[in-house]
Formats: sequence, structure tokens, C-alpha cells
Amino acid sequence: MKAKYILFDFDGTIADSSEGVFMCVLYALENMGRPLPGRDELRKFIGPPLRESFSRRCGMTTEETERAVELYRRMYSDTGILKCRVYDGVEKLLSDLRAKGFILAVATSKPEVYARRILDHFGLSRYFTYIAGAEFSGARTDKPAVIEYALRSLGADASEAIMIGDRFHDVEGAHRFGVKCVGVLWGFGSREEFEKCGADFICADTEEVERLLTGDEPEVKPE
Repeated sequence: MKAKYILFDFDGTIADSSEGVFMCVLYALENMGRPLPGRDELRKFIGPPLRESFSRRCGMTTEETERAVELYRRMYSDTGILKCRVYDGVEKLLSDLRAKGFILAVATSKPEVYARRILDHFGLSRYFTYIAGAEFSGARTDKPAVIEYALRSLGADASEAIMIGDRFHDVEGAHRFGVKCVGVLWGFGSREEFEKCGADFICADTEEVERLLTGDEPEVKPE
């Protein structure tokens, strides 16, 4: 596969941030007197913009959504932010791709300040030319807006880029700009989800991703 720029989602692709996210969602809902969802429902908070999740999944008004986001961020910035782990093989993948001349960037719906702080903590920032994320104001939170921002910041043409992500939002956001997307199965998405939304490729692990990007493509393209 010919690509010069590789955009990585963060939650569910670079790191498993579920422990911190779940803790902060529960904190916000409990403080608002809302029913507490089970783990399967909590998993649906990984990936989409936070405001969208509180609004759509919890039936909150605009005012309630803003309050929930405020509570979530209070806990997340203090305690939850570093309750995550980098997935096995990810740092090797990043290091190998950089060594082979690819230009890497992050494109996440997570606030950019949080993404930078976590990547700094785990020593991964050095692999990325740019880290593109959302703004606290609510601007640039959906995946298409973040991808557009990442491409613009890199000075990259969509035809030269590929997105790596674990949910349908990554696929749909990439396709909005004609960017191909690899769906990865170690995060929060499934093969069925990727086939349904039209992912260009599906990879089970970081080794398959590296073979795909460097020319030795595994047979993982959806039918």
C-alpha cells in the first residue's frame, strides 16, 4: 500500500483508556443522580465525542450535557487521565514505521491537551509529527473535523494518507475526505462493524498493520 502519512486514532487504537473513561463517566452520572450503565453500555462511550455520548445515550438536554462533561473532565484531568495502558506492539509499530520513512500523526476526538499529556507520559510523542485532537470548547470534536485538521496541519493530501482506527467513526471520518481506513480488532470495534461501515482493510494485530503498510499485505480486506 502506498501511503506517506499515517493517522492514528488514540482510544482503542494506541491505548486502552477504558478504566479511566468508565470511572469518569460513572462519576459524572452518579453526581447527576442518573442511572449507572453496565460495562457493555460504558464501552459505547469509547470513540465518539463525549458530548454526543452523554446527549444521545443518556438523553440529556444541552445544559445537562455540559454539566456531565464538566464533571467528567474534573475527574479525568485529576485522576482518570493516566489510567490507561498502551496496547502491546504499538510502540514497536510506531518506531518501525518512523524508521521506514512514514510521517505519523494522531487524529483523535479526545481533547488535544489530554492526548498530548498521555503520549508524553508514555514516551510516545516523539513518534508523531503532529497530534490533532478536539478543543475543550466543543469545536472540532467529530472525527471528520479532526481528520481534516490533521491533514491540514501536516500539509498532507488525502490521497497520500491512511487512517488507523478501531471504530466505525474512524472509517466514516476518513472516507469523508477520500482517505482509506484500516480497522483494527484489538480495540473496541468488531469485524462485523468494520465490514458494515466499509473499512478498506481489517487487521487483527500490529504485525498485520505493519505488513499492510509496508507492502506485504495480509489477506484481511473485507469482501
